Amino acid sequence: MDKLSLAGLLLGLGGILGGQLLEGGELSILFQGAAFLIVFGGTLGAVMLQSPLNIFLSGIKMSRWVFITPKLSPQKLIYQITAWSKQARKDGILILEPHIARSSDLFVKKGLQLLVDGNSAEKIREVLEVDNHTYEQLRFQSARIWESAAGYAPTIGILGAVLGLIHVMQSLSEPSKLGAGIAVAFISTIYGVGLANLVFLPMANKLKMLILQQVVMREILVDGLAAIASGESSRFIESKLQGFIP
Repeated sequence: MDKLSLAGLLLGLGGILGGQLLEGGELSILFQGAAFLIVFGGTLGAVMLQSPLNIFLSGIKMSRWVFITPKLSPQKLIYQITAWSKQARKDGILILEPHIARSSDLFVKKGLQLLVDGNSAEKIREVLEVDNHTYEQLRFQSARIWESAAGYAPTIGILGAVLGLIHVMQSLSEPSKLGAGIAVAFISTIYGVGLANLVFLPMANKLKMLILQQVVMREILVDGLAAIASGESSRFIESKLQGFIP
C-alpha cells in the first residue's frame, strides 16, 4: 500500500470538507447523488468514446498502482544480472538456460532466450528495445485516459450545474426554494473540478512516473544482457548498470 497516495487523497478531501465546516456550511449539501452521476457518468462516457477498448481496460487496471504500487528493485536486478554474468563467463552462456523457466517476467524470459540462443549484443538490443518501446507507448496511452478524464470532468460539471439551474428556474414560483436549489446546482461544478484536480490528474501523473520506473528497469536488463553477450566482465557490468540508480 502506498501510504503517501492514501494520505494525500485523505488530506485533500479533509481540507475541502473542513473548510466547508469552518465556513458554517453543512456537509450534507455536498453529497448529491444526481450531481455525482452526471459528472462521473458523463466523464466516463467521454473517456470511453475517445479510447480503444484495450487502452481503456488497461488504464482501468493500472489505476490500482496508485495505491498498490508494483514492487520495483533496480538494485536487486543489477545483482541478478551480475550473477548471470559471472556464471556465463565461468561455464558458458548455456548455463543460463534454466533461469528462463524460473522467471515469471516475460520480458526477462525473452531476453535470456535471445542470449542463450547465441545472438549478438546488437541483435539482443534491437529486439528488446522494440519490445520496450511498445510497452512504454501502450502504458503511457493507458495512463492518459485519466489525464483525459481530468480534462472532461470540469466541463461535465458545468453541464450538470446548468441542468440544475434549469430545474431551479422551473421553481421560480416558490422563492423560498431558490437559494437551496441554486446551491445544489453548483455541486456538480465542485464534483467536476474536485475529481479532476484531486483524483484524475494526480493519478495520471503518478502512473506516468511508475511507468518510467518500469521502463528504466527494462533498460537495465537490456544493457545488462547486451554486455553479457559482448563478454564484458561482471565488475564492468555492475559498475555500468549502477549508473541507472540516482
